[in-house]
Amino acid sequence: MFSAAFSGFLLGATLIIAIGAQNAFILRQGLMRSHVFILCLICALSDALLIAAGVAGLGTLIAANPSLITIVTLGGAAFLLVYAALALRRALRPSVLLAEAPGGKPLPLKAAIATCLAFTFLNPHVYLDTVVLLGSLSGRYEGAARVAFGGGAMTASFVWFFSLGYGARLLAPLFAKPGAWRVLDVLIAVIMTALAIGLLASLGG
Repeated sequence: MFSAAFSGFLLGATLIIAIGAQNAFILRQGLMRSHVFILCLICALSDALLIAAGVAGLGTLIAANPSLITIVTLGGAAFLLVYAALALRRALRPSVLLAEAPGGKPLPLKAAIATCLAFTFLNPHVYLDTVVLLGSLSGRYEGAARVAFGGGAMTASFVWFFSLGYGARLLAPLFAKPGAWRVLDVLIAVIMTALAIGLLASLGG
């Protein structure tokens, strides 16, 4: 049981910690101290839901229907490109940063939640990592051990997102100046664009 849970935790952490759109969004919200708890909770619970679905066998169904992944891929790429454009706009307009709070005006709660959900469910990598990969690997275990594997992966998600969201505050002194936010937004724009291009390229693979 412990071995299965630990394996699930390590694999879940490996997949989640990789730099991606969702992590970049949570980092930025954490730096702004804006809706941190609810957004971290949404990300962790969303991962938990998808991991549970994968462990229950949904991964096999998705793998057998590539058209579902294609639809999510196109939607995710479009969303990432729009968000990249917004981040680049913030970076190129320092007057906006200087006139508002550092990093720009915080998103209202509803908008932040909607953006968080979009980053989560419009990203096909989320389904491939949590539902398909973790779901298929959980097949190595039976009964309670399989549940423990899924529980370990879910725990990794909770630990990571809350650590990222609240740990971002340690970087607050670095982001006391608008210039640091410009650099962050440029990096976010580059990451989002690269991810979108990668998603579109995967369709031709």
